[in-house]
Amino acid sequence: MEPSHSHVPTHCSGVAPVLARIGDKWSILVVMMLGNGPLRFNELRRQVGGISQRMLTLTVRGLERDGFVSRTVTPTIPPRVDYELTPLGRSLQEPVQHLGRWAIANLEAIATAQRKFDDATKNEPILFKILGTAAPRPATAPQALEN
Repeated sequence: MEPSHSHVPTHCSGVAPVLARIGDKWSILVVMMLGNGPLRFNELRRQVGGISQRMLTLTVRGLERDGFVSRTVTPTIPPRVDYELTPLGRSLQEPVQHLGRWAIANLEAIATAQRKFDDATKNEPILFKILGTAAPRPATAPQALEN
């Protein structure tokens, strides 16, 4: 079966930073919250929940830099700052919603796979768990004889 796309290495280097931006937890949540319309910084922070002021600042600045979010400052005292999705940011909503629905639909299968993995690796030396690699598996008797 032929792949549905061809691999172009230069595309990977261009796509990787985009996926890093839109694939992080906070960016996805910010995009979803702004999908209902513009929000002030603190309103956005309350709706996202669990995000620090610094992390929200870094997230919206990154999304603004990449063209997903616009920032409007109204010169009042104190200054009013509103964030909203740009047309590019709105075009990201549908794929993010699909990804969210996929995650919800597969939560049980993922949890089952994690338990199965954890059970299979619970007796591995701690060093392999820290490194995130599997311990070498002992060869079975027939394989050992073949070598």
